[in-house]
Amino acid sequence: MDKSVLETMDSHMVLSILNEKLRLECDSLTTLISRYDLNTNWLISSMNQIGYHYDAVSNQFKPII
Repeated sequence: MDKSVLETMDSHMVLSILNEKLRLECDSLTTLISRYDLNTNWLISSMNQIGYHYDAVSNQFKPII
C-alpha cells in the first residue's frame, strides 16, 4: 500500500482499503499506521470528513452515529 497514492484516492476507497487491512493484516489502528507509515492526523481527519471513526472493539472504521 503506497501512502502517496492512498492520500490522493477518494476517501471512500481509502476507507475500504483500511478496513480490509485491519480485518486481514493488522490487529489495531496503531499497527496499521506503523506498518504502512501513515500520517495519523491525515488518516483520522480523512475518515472523519466522510463520517467515520475508528472503533477499537471491532477494529474497523464505522459510521459516526
